[in-house]
Amino acid sequence: MGRYEEWKNKIWFYYFVKFSLNVYSMLFSLLGLFVLCVGIYAEVERQKNRTLEGVFLAPAVVLILLGLVMFTVSVVGMVGSLRDNKTLLHMFLCVLSVLLALQALGLIIALIFEKKTSALFQRSIREGIKHYYDDLDFKNILDFVQEKFSCCGGDEYKDWGVNQYHHCNGTGPLACGVPYTCCVRHQVGEVINTLCGYKTLTEQREVLDGVIHVRGCIHAVNLWMADNIAATIGICCAVGLPQLLGIILSCMFWNLLVEMSESSDMVDFKILKRVGFEYSDLDLTGAGWCMCLPREGGYLRVPVTEPDPEPQDFEPIKLEMVQSDELPTETPPEALEPGAAIGMDVVDNRI
Repeated sequence: MGRYEEWKNKIWFYYFVKFSLNVYSMLFSLLGLFVLCVGIYAEVERQKNRTLEGVFLAPAVVLILLGLVMFTVSVVGMVGSLRDNKTLLHMFLCVLSVLLALQALGLIIALIFEKKTSALFQRSIREGIKHYYDDLDFKNILDFVQEKFSCCGGDEYKDWGVNQYHHCNGTGPLACGVPYTCCVRHQVGEVINTLCGYKTLTEQREVLDGVIHVRGCIHAVNLWMADNIAATIGICCAVGLPQLLGIILSCMFWNLLVEMSESSDMVDFKILKRVGFEYSDLDLTGAGWCMCLPREGGYLRVPVTEPDPEPQDFEPIKLEMVQSDELPTETPPEALEPGAAIGMDVVDNRI
């Protein structure tokens, strides 16, 4: 803590935090812009055959919302760090803190109410299975999950019975079956028979052993996360640590700006402007390119006063004593006017 108190008074520490926050915000704004563009493109393609309305079932909508939030929040942080704007930095800090807190709260709620969370995802996946062949985005995601985690459907493989093509009352080749992504692959690179799940919805789990995966994807993902604690923690850290880093950087920079604004060596340009000062009246040497760094003594120019004129050399006055040979004669008392005082010279002469 003592080292931080020493560093925060250094100019290099100010620039380090400033540009670290700026680079952080710029990278996330570019990432958010990329996600937003991908989401918009996917949504335009989805609108051609729009059948899914739920947020969980429309990955394009999720990407648009995620990209928009990332881009907006990151731009606020980038502008605030560049302009040393305490209001924007405080807004950036608060939004990041709220988002991280909501994610942590959602994770805790999902762990506490695991059954209700699973039921929510099950309903969403069953709704998506109904329109499996109508939405290409959802189809690709569900196929990837079923192949990656060796699962089938949401809660179990019989969830595929809600699809009109896989319903047992259907007449097509997919009736009462499951997609080929639910089938068990015995060899790597094996050519998959697209009808390997034919008539499997009417069979029991014991009969389907080695034919299709009977475990639902919700349970399969939960088991994978429990068996791979390190990977689960790594995913959580990959999502939460960048946000925590942004919170720390923005908090440090905001505190630096607050301390600088309260410093006696700092001059608020708005206050100076209000009382009639202009930028030309300030001495901005050492204020940095942002014109915000504190400077000892402040930014106000010290008025240049003309030095007092040096005293002129006066020639000394030479006093010369003039000697006279004539001495004053004694003045008789009767010659004095009545009431006149006797001068010292007269008294001296009398003496």
